[in-house]
Order: sequence, then C-alpha cells, then structure tokens
Amino acid sequence: MECQPKNDYISLEQQVELVQQGDHEIQNYLLKIYQPFIAKNVSQVCKRYISPTRDDEFSVGLSAFNEAMNSYSFDRGSSFLSFASLVIKRKVIDYIRKESNKYATLSLDESNDEEQMENPTQIKAATNLYQYENDQWHRKAEIVQLSNQLKEYKISFEELTIISPKHNDARASAIKVARVLYDDEQLRDYVIKKKKVPIKLLVNLVNVSKKTLERNRKYILVIFIILSGDYVYLKDYLKGVGM
Repeated sequence: MECQPKNDYISLEQQVELVQQGDHEIQNYLLKIYQPFIAKNVSQVCKRYISPTRDDEFSVGLSAFNEAMNSYSFDRGSSFLSFASLVIKRKVIDYIRKESNKYATLSLDESNDEEQMENPTQIKAATNLYQYENDQWHRKAEIVQLSNQLKEYKISFEELTIISPKHNDARASAIKVARVLYDDEQLRDYVIKKKKVPIKLLVNLVNVSKKTLERNRKYILVIFIILSGDYVYLKDYLKGVGM
C-alpha cells in the first residue's frame, strides 16, 4: 500500500519540494513513513527479505531515498517515487558491487604475492568484468524506468522500434527537436502537463515541417522523456546519434 502524504492537501512531490527548502520535520516524516517502500526496493535488488534494523543494505537504501529527496527535479516529468526507486536500486547495487570487489581484493591479498605479481592480466580482467556488469545493471535499470514512464505518455516500450525514424539524419533531426522542447521552459512544462508534443507552437521554432513533426511525435516524446529524466546511460547513447 502506498504511503499517504503528511498533509492530504499537499502531494508527495510538493512535500519533497519543502524538504529541499529545509523542512526537516517533513524530511524525517517521509524517511520514516516510506521505510516499507525503501525495504521493498532494496529487497528486489538483494533477492531476499531486508530488515530495516539488521541489514546494512537497508541503511544504503534509506540514505539513497534521502538523496533522492534532495536531488529530485520537479520538471523531469516522472513521479518522485519512480525516481526514488531508481536511485535506491542504483545505490544498493553499487554497494553490493563494491563489497564483492572488496572481498575479491582481500582474497587476492591473502594469496601468494609472487603469484599475484605474475597474473596482472587476471586482475585487470576481473576489474573490467566488474565495470562491465555494473554498467549493464545500470542500463537495464534505466530501460525498466523508461518503460514505466512511457506508460504515462501512452507509449508502449514495444513501439520504440516502430516509431524510431529509419534514417540517421531523421533521428538526429528528431533529437534536436526534442532538445528544443526540453530547453524551452514553457514548452517543457506543456509537454510534462499535457503528455504530448505542441506541434503548432513547435513548427515555428524548428526547421522541420508540420507533417514530419506529426509523423515523429512519439519518438520526439521518448527523447524528451530521456532528456528530462535521470538517464545517464541513455543520454550517453544519444550523443552518438545527434544530441
């Protein structure tokens, strides 16, 4: 069951905004009332029951929830809980990876020093594997987050291959249009509130025909969502195709 805001007349996002303005009472209240939410997200990563009083992973999740309250951006277009869930899972997986890496290092230290010196390639390979697995987890987490957020815009994840422009130039053009939407405060607010592209307003700001904007409107929305959200890896991918 989702927790209720401290004040029924104030949304959770508004309470988070008050936290960012220095309201420690609401901050402590949210940290307490959302502990089941935090434990649930931590448990999903750890694949086991997480106790708020016994497990270090829960403390990591609690700290991550607090960090999410302080870093949440109100113009990102996604709910605070969706954002907090992603932050919690990322922080916990980083903690688990670091702990695993620490134990692996201790194991190496306990082994024969000469053998360790003779196998620098193995050490490098283990480090590279750790980084690769870490990156893979983050990418998967972002894709899950994007899939959930697309539903708010009535776009299914399965549509992405269909709505994506076939040519590189067309994709690059659509990404630039999405950037115009994101950079303009009025247009950004419009998209976030209405969940659609303001074609009539946009056609005067970009060198793209109305017909092309209509045809690529869903793809433009997807790029806008990525630009507005906490999608580090997906944004990095976009740099290679026109952003």
